[in-house]
Amino acid sequence: MTSSPPILEITGLSVSFATPRGKVRALRDVSLSVPRDRIVGIVGESGCGKTTLISSILRLLAPNAVVESGAIRFEGEDVLAMPDAALGELRGKRAAMVFQDPMTALNPVVSIATQMIDIQFRDAAPRAEKRARALAQLRRVGIPDPEERIDGYAHRFSGGQRQRIAIAMALLMNPSLLIADEPTTALDVTLEAQIVQLIRDLKREFRGSILFVSHNLGLIAELCDEVVVMYAGEVVERGDVRTIFRAPRHPYTRLLLACDPARLPDGDAGILPTIAGGLPDLAALPPGCVFAPRCPDAEPRCRAAAPPFVALGHGHDARCVRAGDD
Repeated sequence: MTSSPPILEITGLSVSFATPRGKVRALRDVSLSVPRDRIVGIVGESGCGKTTLISSILRLLAPNAVVESGAIRFEGEDVLAMPDAALGELRGKRAAMVFQDPMTALNPVVSIATQMIDIQFRDAAPRAEKRARALAQLRRVGIPDPEERIDGYAHRFSGGQRQRIAIAMALLMNPSLLIADEPTTALDVTLEAQIVQLIRDLKREFRGSILFVSHNLGLIAELCDEVVVMYAGEVVERGDVRTIFRAPRHPYTRLLLACDPARLPDGDAGILPTIAGGLPDLAALPPGCVFAPRCPDAEPRCRAAAPPFVALGHGHDARCVRAGDD
């Protein structure tokens, strides 16, 4: 029995931005796939390229961005070669995104009803039917009294409710892929837990795939089936969640996990651990391994040439010369 092809496959993607300082190489040779009916997490420090990557999927990059190489295939179709009409059909209908900040994701001067009806513009159904769908989605994501509140404006909803509305809008067209860009960043811990549970419940209902972007390792461990670890525009490790969290093989992944407050011993009131140094200048990258300047295990060979991926079995691989060491 052969497995079905992934819903999204990115191969060797490199993206740069033209700036007054020169070319900023935001993504370099990034490859990942999202299987059907799975949740794949992307994790890494701020500035590692997570948002640039997911913006590339729907071709929402800034005008100064250049896709230098690579391919993005969605359900077998080349996204980078899609004409505008096909791209319009992809966005929202087949792949939808929940953006990072719920406080700015909704239009403050347009009612929730109008926004939820307008995004169904590709459907020729009557307006009353579109409104009924919007109400059903608001109930689905747990908005209280949706019949009374649907005609309200964004400022009348809390941050958690706004994020629920954004998720409802993203799922209105029942897309095959939901992309969530750090959807809990602006929320407190209680609301964060509610949104994560909501995403898990919705995943079971709409039977689509999810690409979940976060810097929160706890969320990734709790929600995702697979994880991709990014550093400074590169994928440095990828595999199933249990393997990555129990047996990380890249030094950056190990240090990232060590910085998770949830892993600190009970009652430890000391200084939170950090990774020494900072992200490299993407306009003047160091030679060799991009993590070598911060890596406690770096060797001379690490600075001589960029390391290849080392296959570790069962879909787990890491971009480190010592990844295969016992």
